[in-house]
Amino acid sequence: MSLLSQRCFRHCCRTFFHLGRARPPKTWVVPVAFIHEDSLSSRLSEDKPVFPGSRSSWTEKLEFLEPNRYEGIPVYRVMNTKGEVIDPSQDPKLDKDMVLKMYERMTLLNTMDKILYECQRQGRISFYMTNYGEEGTHIGSAAALDPKDLIFGQYREAGVLMWRGFSLESFMNQCYSNADDIGKGRQMPVHYGSKELNFVTISSTLATQMPQASGAAYAIKRSHTDKCVMCYFGEGAASEGDAHAALNFAAVLDCPVLFFCRNNGYAISTPTQDQYKGDGIASRGSGYGMTTARVDGNDVFAVYNVVKAAREIAVRESRPVLIEAMTYRIGHHSTSDDSSAYRSLDEVSYWDKQDHPISRLRSYMFKQGWWSEDQEKAWMKESRKQVMEAFSKAEKRKKPNPDLLFTDVYDTIPAQLKKQHQEMREHVNLYKEHYPLNNHESMS
Repeated sequence: MSLLSQRCFRHCCRTFFHLGRARPPKTWVVPVAFIHEDSLSSRLSEDKPVFPGSRSSWTEKLEFLEPNRYEGIPVYRVMNTKGEVIDPSQDPKLDKDMVLKMYERMTLLNTMDKILYECQRQGRISFYMTNYGEEGTHIGSAAALDPKDLIFGQYREAGVLMWRGFSLESFMNQCYSNADDIGKGRQMPVHYGSKELNFVTISSTLATQMPQASGAAYAIKRSHTDKCVMCYFGEGAASEGDAHAALNFAAVLDCPVLFFCRNNGYAISTPTQDQYKGDGIASRGSGYGMTTARVDGNDVFAVYNVVKAAREIAVRESRPVLIEAMTYRIGHHSTSDDSSAYRSLDEVSYWDKQDHPISRLRSYMFKQGWWSEDQEKAWMKESRKQVMEAFSKAEKRKKPNPDLLFTDVYDTIPAQLKKQHQEMREHVNLYKEHYPLNNHESMS
């Protein structure tokens, strides 16, 4: 029996006796059944090394792996930029109603973005982030998921929530932080969340949702439920330490989670060439031992196909999948950003005019005879009307009751917090002329 086998056997015995609260014998007797022919010494004589953590072979040729010697990971697509299906076998063959719903959600999101961006510029809301150019990643991925799947977003996935049924009023209420806001006015605008729709509230801190998603997926695995976790993040977030922890955790423990990277070209003002040297984010998948795909994020059908297949892997085989959606952020990073300072208008114009997910899907619908110029004009008018009505209603609503600052953290409010609450009320009543109390619902 090899030395390694003897040590393994003794470790197992010690564990057994420890759990049984009995003392191990002074003399170790190794049963014959424990001796394996495939011992370490016998394997050392084979052609392949046995170092733990690798699947290598021997070589007597000194050669470094040079990344430039390998072709980039291909980008999967279904349609070209003209909305033509390239390979009929890859057509998801979605029915007319499904495709129309996709298009209407993508364009409604676009209309909402335009109005709320203007609202911020007029000082009506404090902050906003548009989704221009990335609508295909939102709708294509959301349509392929099951409503019971848990979603962790970053901060540019409004279309996912819209697909799941988050109303225009809910979007507006959150951005205005009014009394009808689900989050009770405690979050910055665009930090949406909905327990009812299985969408975890967005956090400002970059990449924190990634290890949270891995942990949630591990809990789902242990509960043996037929669902998975979807985690959205940008290529800039992939440079955070949390990204490594999340991907490694999920891969090692075989968690049913889809990591969906929106590679839109820029992490705020930092272009991809200044973020990483390798072949995008998908190239990291094999390093983590994770099934990986790269998809054209401006092709809503391609995104749908990839996420649908990835979800099947995650749910049926209980293992993670990394998806990199190649797209482009047409808008500014946020209302605090001026992207003209770090990229040319010609570059933005190309993606807006030549390779936009909305125009690509519209071209497809025209070719199918499912859409017309008259329908387009009527829908654009109707969608703007819907957004404006929700906007007008949300703007008139008062802000939440200040008492809500002290609720929803503890089941039973501790004495110290009660004292702070009372001090706040006394202070505001004493100096009420300095506070816009008329803009808030009255304190009880």
